[in-house]
Amino acid sequence: MKRRRVDASLWILLALVVVATAVAFARDASLPGRGLAASIQLLRGVWLELALGFLLAGLLEVLIPKPMLSRWLGGEHLGQGIVIGWVAGLLIPGGPYVFFPIAANLLRQGAAPAPLITLLTAKTLVSPVRMLTYEAPLLGWPLTLARFVPGVLLPPVMGLLGQWLYGIFKR
Repeated sequence: MKRRRVDASLWILLALVVVATAVAFARDASLPGRGLAASIQLLRGVWLELALGFLLAGLLEVLIPKPMLSRWLGGEHLGQGIVIGWVAGLLIPGGPYVFFPIAANLLRQGAAPAPLITLLTAKTLVSPVRMLTYEAPLLGWPLTLARFVPGVLLPPVMGLLGQWLYGIFKR
């Protein structure tokens, strides 16, 4: 059985949970239990989307051959990968429970940072469903479009900048 490598983010998350629990307990001994109940309630609301996101990520891993993934999203064809990440980010349905497992799997499979950063940026900045159901009805079309246009144009820039920064941080 392969052992999971414990990285810094896991230790940071654990430390944050311990500190938050200690602060909650210091304020009121019932707060940690209420926090646990709220966490369970949240998990009940998202477990299915989370499970489906991981299932979809696993299926994509076995359905998309590595050479094809490399050709579409690899570093050798960065421009093409950025365009594919851009379009996929604008079109992929679901929230973070769906697309973060997919992005993590694509990175693990060899996708270059630029296409993934483009995909994540496009997905988080522009959501047609959010735009049509919340933004335009509540904020009006002028503000919605004023946010939408830069949101659509920015992901490729973020992908290129992110690729450059990734190279610096990786050293």
